[in-house]
Amino acid sequence: MSKMKLLSIAVLGLLLLNFGTLAFLFLNKPPHPPMGPGPGEEGPKRIIIERLGFDKEQVAQYEQLIDEHRKTIRELDGQIRETKNNLYATLSSASQSNKDSLQTRLGEIQKQIETTHYSHFADIKKLCRPDQLKKFDELTRDLARFFAPGRNHPPPPKD
Repeated sequence: MSKMKLLSIAVLGLLLLNFGTLAFLFLNKPPHPPMGPGPGEEGPKRIIIERLGFDKEQVAQYEQLIDEHRKTIRELDGQIRETKNNLYATLSSASQSNKDSLQTRLGEIQKQIETTHYSHFADIKKLCRPDQLKKFDELTRDLARFFAPGRNHPPPPKD
């Protein structure tokens, strides 16, 4: 068998193998994970309402707190994006003199975000009636898990 014929067979075989692999990948593509809670999953809002046993008036006040909280967090996220853009823009300039101040600013904004989250939950606690405060204390042990990226972490071990 000539080298040219062997090379042609090898190339043809590799092409078929590549097309087969691509077809397999496209035909067996896993579905995209849903954005936000899907059916069977509970979002933090629903969990908090149910676990604390909020009545309709408390739910209305809680939804107002959520709107205010989201607005503040969106603004702070925008500040983070802008500051990061400015920080990474220093990489293309000869002078990186304000790099440290931009990094410090990012830390300050992140601190504001965490303070905003904490204040949000302190406000939720204020919505609770005295009989709900024990449930709120139990809820606070799970807060970090509710808001963790991915939220597909196993529940923390019970003491």
